[in-house]
Amino acid sequence: MNLFDLSGKVAIITGSSRGIGRAIAEHMAYHGARVVISSRKQAACDEVAKAINDKSGKQVALAVAANISTKDDLKHLVEETNRVFGPIDTLVCNAASNPYYGPQAGISDDQFRKILDNNIVANHWLISLVVPQMIERKDGSITIISSIGGLKGSTVLGAYAISKAADMQLARNLACEYGQHNIRVNCIAPGLIKTDFARALWENPETLKASTARSPLLRIGEPDEIAGAAVFLASRAGTFTTGQTIVIDGGATIS
Repeated sequence: MNLFDLSGKVAIITGSSRGIGRAIAEHMAYHGARVVISSRKQAACDEVAKAINDKSGKQVALAVAANISTKDDLKHLVEETNRVFGPIDTLVCNAASNPYYGPQAGISDDQFRKILDNNIVANHWLISLVVPQMIERKDGSITIISSIGGLKGSTVLGAYAISKAADMQLARNLACEYGQHNIRVNCIAPGLIKTDFARALWENPETLKASTARSPLLRIGEPDEIAGAAVFLASRAGTFTTGQTIVIDGGATIS
């Protein structure tokens, strides 16, 4: 038995046109899942879905653009997935926003609200749209991509860190609510990963040096190194894991 086999499973991954989300979609498709690629721009989603389908030799990827800040977009994402692929087995809430870098006192109300709405409220919306069909089948896996920022204080990423800490609590709460229906809800908390989203951090030589110096592995991570945990949580191997946060940071939080 292959504990990581996702054959027959349908997975939505938000923010999957690049970075961690794309890596998760690619690896889930490799393990047999049909995956829905979603981000704000349809063309970017189409490109990733085509690449996955070309590699697979069949249609295992569907492109559905959706802005996570718009509830109607998320509703369309779920409905289109159901129409084309059927019931949703796995949801990965990966998309997030961080329009501000600096001390908490300097953040505008609009910036603060955008972070909270996109990183917490949008996850709540999408999970609430998907959960009923998981409850009906008594099976499902939900993974929220959080961050090690939610585990410690920050002088420059305060609002983002607050939102990511809230995501961990959201997962714990929902794990308690939905466990009786055999639905698992977990978080993955990456450290600094080489993505476009984190470019401002790893392209800055001083920030990069500080990040790698406190990591036992002395480097930052790659998107593929996060994807394996998402496959684990969606597969048979992860069926007794819920309410947890898997930290993948090269050991940065232990040193």
